[in-house]
Parts: sequence; structure tokens; C-alpha cells
Amino acid sequence: MLLLLVITIHAAAGGDPTDGFTEVPLNPSNIVLQKPFDVPLDQRYSFIDGVHRMWVYSDDKPYSPDSDTQPRTEIRIAGLDYSSGVWQFEAYGFVPNGTSGATVAQIFGGSHGGTTTTLILRIYEPGEMRYYSYLPAVAGGLYDRWFRLNIVHDVDGGMVAVFLDGELKLHHHDRGSGQFYFKCGVYAAATDISYYMESRWRDIKIYKKY
Repeated sequence: MLLLLVITIHAAAGGDPTDGFTEVPLNPSNIVLQKPFDVPLDQRYSFIDGVHRMWVYSDDKPYSPDSDTQPRTEIRIAGLDYSSGVWQFEAYGFVPNGTSGATVAQIFGGSHGGTTTTLILRIYEPGEMRYYSYLPAVAGGLYDRWFRLNIVHDVDGGMVAVFLDGELKLHHHDRGSGQFYFKCGVYAAATDISYYMESRWRDIKIYKKY
């Protein structure tokens, strides 16, 4: 917890959230796509000029025939699961106007409160980002523009922090121990969702504190 506090104070003083972290190189095998099981990948995903574009419809099927989860098209960071230490996800995201009730980034894994996630960041109209579905919003004014997202998870300290465009927006306890990994894309919430949901991501990076 103390380490994450130092990181947040450093960022608040004009430092970068990635200062003191080491980038973990990614290769194509680390980018695993999850999409509705009954449609081809190119009908829910494209990768053009370095931009991952993912979209889904509210009446789409789940990612697996035996799953009862909500529809999604997501990137799962594979091969870098973690259960200790301080890890960070960084990427630039873009959410078009109208997308609502969609999880655009998350930390999967957790053991408290019957949840399978440690962090959910959802976009709701009118372009605000929420921690799960809670108010007040983490940030607003996110439609139709690129934003820089940094998520820091201090597993041993039990804390997560969210930075948007280098500014601390959320500092919160995590949800217990587990095996964790990062995801981004669009994953429909259970209620209050738009029919069409989309997000775009570029320059995805993973960092670790050594």
C-alpha cells in the first residue's frame, strides 16, 4: 500500500505513472481475442494501423457455447498472469459516442465478495467512466477522443490505482488474492447497455515494478 501511495504522490507532483517501472515486452501470443463464439473474428474485430477495434451487440452470444456471460469482444493479456508484485497496464483508448454500459478495461481475478474481478472500468452515457457501475464517475468527457489509461495493481499492498491522461482518478482497495490478468475491449454489463458497443485501443503495454 505504501508503494502505491508513493507512485500516486509522484504522479500528482507531475511525474509519470510508469516512472520506476520496467516494460515487459509483448509479442503476438500475449494478445488473445475473445469474441461471440458464433461469428468470425473479422466481424467483431479489426487491427489497422496499430489500432485494435472491437465491437459487440447486446444480443450477441457469449464467447463460449457453455458460458452464460454477457457478450464481449476483448483482448486478454495472456502469458503474463500474476499473483504478487506491482503490475501496470497502459494503453490509449477511444470510445465512440453512444457506447454505454460497456466494460472497456478490467483486471480479472479476485476472491472477495463473490466477484471474479478486481477492477472493472465501464463507459456510460454521456461518456463517463465508472468503477463498476458506481457513482460518482471516475471521469467524464471520454467520448470520441483518445485518452491514455494507466492501471496500477499493487497485489501485496491490496490496492489499485487508475490514471487518465496521467492524472490519478481512482485509488481503491483491490478484491483479495488471486491469479490476475488485464483485459480491454468491450464487455456488456448486465443492464443499462446500448445495443452497439465499441472501443479502440493502441500502444498496449505492460509494466512491472522490480
